[in-house]
Amino acid sequence: MGSDPRRAAVRALGALARSDDWRDRADAGHGLAAFAEMPEAVGSLLELVAGDTLITRHTVQSLLRRMDRAGLSVVASAMAVADAQHSDWIHTAVLDVFAIHATERDEALRVCEGLTRDADARIAEGARRLLEDLAAIDPVLHPVRHG
Repeated sequence: MGSDPRRAAVRALGALARSDDWRDRADAGHGLAAFAEMPEAVGSLLELVAGDTLITRHTVQSLLRRMDRAGLSVVASAMAVADAQHSDWIHTAVLDVFAIHATERDEALRVCEGLTRDADARIAEGARRLLEDLAAIDPVLHPVRHG
């Protein structure tokens, strides 16, 4: 699939993100998270994370569940400028996603460590804060060690 249909999807989800209906914005956050690697999606994602706290949590969960640099970069960028209330909801989303499997939390720690050296100061600062949150989590499930 070429990039034109993907760009069209991002434009449509961006329009949905500006809806007055919170359900539309929640759906837009979930949908846009799938396109987090596209620069044209990042602005709408950051606006959603900075909006209603329910939408903050829902969108951040979707971004984190990508388990990749693109999703974590957007969350780090948002975390760097979040007020206390939004920071709490971002932290809650981090717990929601990474409190179960140690391997997933460990991979997120690895990616965030790299993001702390990002050329974008906002991403680097947010990644440092995200690293602190992730390091404080003791996941429920750890890999089985044989021997």
